[in-house]
Amino acid sequence: MTKVASLEKALSFITDECVLMYGGFGGVGNPPTIINGILEKGVKDLILIGNDAGFPEIGIGKIVSRERAKKLITTHIGSNPIAGKLMVEGKLEVEFCPQGILAERIRAGGAGLGGILSDIGIGSVIEKGKQKVLVGGREFLIETPLQADVAIVHAKKADTYGNLIYDKSARNTNPIVATAGKITIAEAEEIVEVGELDPESIITPGIYVDFIVQSKGVDWKWAWE
Repeated sequence: MTKVASLEKALSFITDECVLMYGGFGGVGNPPTIINGILEKGVKDLILIGNDAGFPEIGIGKIVSRERAKKLITTHIGSNPIAGKLMVEGKLEVEFCPQGILAERIRAGGAGLGGILSDIGIGSVIEKGKQKVLVGGREFLIETPLQADVAIVHAKKADTYGNLIYDKSARNTNPIVATAGKITIAEAEEIVEVGELDPESIITPGIYVDFIVQSKGVDWKWAWE
């Protein structure tokens, strides 16, 4: 059994207005080949879920900067001033979420939970529109789970079944994102046969991955270069 697919096959699941969740942090861990494919395909009006808005020409920021998204659920957009401009102009709806809470909402979505309880933001603008509950005499907000039509992740190595190994800090949010998509597409720098990966090094089990595409590598300059 192989889950290796062409980029065209993988992109067929990413359509206008779909909910797209992505792994990565400041572009590190964003899947470059899939992102470029989305741009070339002309997909628009995406609802994006991920840690940040990248940089204008780095990672997911390339999609945001070209106005291909209508909504972004994220923790911050400060590294991409175009995202801020679009938000102010009313061209991009942005839902901000504390970083740890976003991660837990994604984890809850992947685990099939109905949500998580958090006391972060009580008494602030964060609680607006959220249900409150009392547990053990303490007040909590109910944070709803996050799931996506398609989740995209970037791995250092994958086997043909979809078991994934990440590259150091590029692991970041990729493992939880991989669990929370109805369809999960992994872009891998190297693809090997089943049995060639060290079982102790596998972070994402292949059961979560539907398709694997061969990466063409990062084609942007990092902000620190």
